[in-house]
Amino acid sequence: MEDQDRSKILHNYGAQLRAMVDGDTEVLSELLTENFTLTHMTGYLQSKQEWLSQMRAGHFVYHDAQEKDVTLEVGGDTARLVGRIVTDATVYGSRANWPLQLTMNFIRTGGRWLAARSEATTW
Repeated sequence: MEDQDRSKILHNYGAQLRAMVDGDTEVLSELLTENFTLTHMTGYLQSKQEWLSQMRAGHFVYHDAQEKDVTLEVGGDTARLVGRIVTDATVYGSRANWPLQLTMNFIRTGGRWLAARSEATTW
């Protein structure tokens, strides 16, 4: 079962990165819990609704996200993923490449693995 869980979590993570680059907030929303939060590298804590709204408004435009490394620990109905990516993004009008480490908490809910929390830091 753990191999299946690992595969589902890694699939969710990859789908999140693709949805970010595609600007597909509907798909992204389905991959996150309703109470999902994102802590930006600035330390700003943002709700799922605010982040997706700002993506739709063009405040966060992800041009590319290159996955560099990922580790994953699964324990029961929770998991912790640490992914390192290089993100080409325009944030509030300024475009840059950022080496980001995403530390993500996943939970199994209703038979699905969803991201409940993400914290972005640089590496």
